[in-house]
Amino acid sequence: MNTTTATDPQDQRLITLLDRIAARDNPGRDAELALREIYELCAPRLHGLAMRVLRRTEWAEDVLQETFLQVWRNAADYRASLSPPMAWMGVMVRSRSLDFLRRRAAQRVDAAVPLDEAEAENETVDEQATDPLDATQASQLARSLHDCLRRLEPRQREAVSLAYLRDLSHSELAEQLRLPLGTVKSWIRRGLDQLRGCMAGFA
Repeated sequence: MNTTTATDPQDQRLITLLDRIAARDNPGRDAELALREIYELCAPRLHGLAMRVLRRTEWAEDVLQETFLQVWRNAADYRASLSPPMAWMGVMVRSRSLDFLRRRAAQRVDAAVPLDEAEAENETVDEQATDPLDATQASQLARSLHDCLRRLEPRQREAVSLAYLRDLSHSELAEQLRLPLGTVKSWIRRGLDQLRGCMAGFA
């Protein structure tokens, strides 16, 4: 369970809800109610974050659903001492949004075309998308996150990418990388700390 000195009432509520999901009390029923409440509290902001990266409503909705599935699976990994709950979920949304774009780029026959150019040439921005200024900021955010990921140590970058882009649990990741569980958790914790510091420099 998380102990926190958070003074924001919503942060305190979200941390409690994440703990309930992690505990899986009352044969999952209490956890399901907690996830539903987190969705109601956070979905609008997280959807807006996905829209800034993806710029299409249907894509953002898909990423949002994937994100809350990841919250359900990984709630036990959340640590209030490392980041506020919205920041933790925001990293998931950004990572899954970028992964979504990478998958689309990989599906293209002309994969050599840079992602930004391919999207500009072939995708129509949804009518509900953000304005050009927001689109520019979203592109900058995507490039910034990509640059920050590149600054991590290779094995650390691999661990963070597999954990948050491929939705592997820490134990699954340790098995795949053939590393001790404690090492994997340490790499991911330090990697996220470095990413937060790096992204703050782009803010």
